[in-house]
Amino acid sequence: MTDSGEIVDLGELAGGAPQFHADPYPVYEHLRTQGPVHHVRTPGPGPTEDLYLIVGHEAARAAFTDPRLVKTPPWGLDGDMMGLHLLFADPPEHGRLRSLVTREFTPRRVAALAPRIQKLTDELLDDMVPRGSADLIGALAFPLPFAVICELLGVPDIDRERFRRMSTQVVAPTSEEEAYAAHVELVGFLDELIADKRRAAPADDLLSALIRTTAEDGDRLSPSELRGMAFLLLIAGHETTVNLIGNGVRALLQHPDQLEALRADMSLLDGAVEEMLRYDGPVETATHRFAAEPVDIDGTVIPAGAPVLIGIATASHDPQRFVEPDRFDIRRDARGHVAFGHGIHFCLGAPLARLEGRIAIRSLLERCPELALAEEPEGWMPGMLIRGTRRLPVRW
Repeated sequence: MTDSGEIVDLGELAGGAPQFHADPYPVYEHLRTQGPVHHVRTPGPGPTEDLYLIVGHEAARAAFTDPRLVKTPPWGLDGDMMGLHLLFADPPEHGRLRSLVTREFTPRRVAALAPRIQKLTDELLDDMVPRGSADLIGALAFPLPFAVICELLGVPDIDRERFRRMSTQVVAPTSEEEAYAAHVELVGFLDELIADKRRAAPADDLLSALIRTTAEDGDRLSPSELRGMAFLLLIAGHETTVNLIGNGVRALLQHPDQLEALRADMSLLDGAVEEMLRYDGPVETATHRFAAEPVDIDGTVIPAGAPVLIGIATASHDPQRFVEPDRFDIRRDARGHVAFGHGIHFCLGAPLARLEGRIAIRSLLERCPELALAEEPEGWMPGMLIRGTRRLPVRW
């Protein structure tokens, strides 16, 4: 058991920050054997933090539903320029915001996107396939979910490279200055976008619907809540799916027997996507929580106000829950993973991410029967929020 005063440097434990980002699972396994909660220092590059990390499947699921671990920072949200959104909200405010969004972001709206997702995928592959090689992230994994979320929200054509740069600095910052500049730029972009929507004729996109939607009691989203919600949907709505596709294809290409099994039987696809989410999911740790009071977990006390990360990747590789967790097996029953979280903050966009992942991976394998890695993939992105690579060179 780690004493609450002793800080474990995750980078040092792995032999360096690059080694940790490349393969954090041995570090997580070591921590799991010591206990479910540890006082840690996050690895660089970029900003580092001292916080409490919860490891293991059972401990993670319990933490996701622990009312003592709250989303609102102890200092409040007055200094946050983006505005209130679901990842910062606690009950009852969280329930209010989520109900206003789910009135419009319905399963029917998501299911209706399938033909459009297929068409966008086909167009991207039409452009990519004749070339014989490509960076899969730049050619498919990024532009597909980006186009889908932009169309869903009704975002006009914007500079993809500019948006990708802003988004990357938000989820995997290389420095505090770059992250701050990206947030400032995004706030201006979103305020302008919402103002344009208000002035325009009513449209049937999700952002227009969120501007108009009103609950039975007359409640509606405030301007800052709209900005926060647009931010959450735009960033979370594409960034995680980029890395579901990228990490999933990477895992298939590094496990030829599993790739061959999926090619031979596409009825395995749904289960394969769940295994991709478990094995190397796009979210390594959940966004910050804070101890609302001293929280004792198995003898280690998290002090009131301390920041807490719930380890999603550690939960998905816990041998107490998954047999041989470090083995990629598309036939395993991967249900029970927490790649989309658990409890009231379960990912709102999970059905959309799964739909895009299934369509993209099936179409890619059908169009590129000789798909293989062109070279060793790039290193993993810094930070402990998003797990993914910026490039994935492939050939066929």
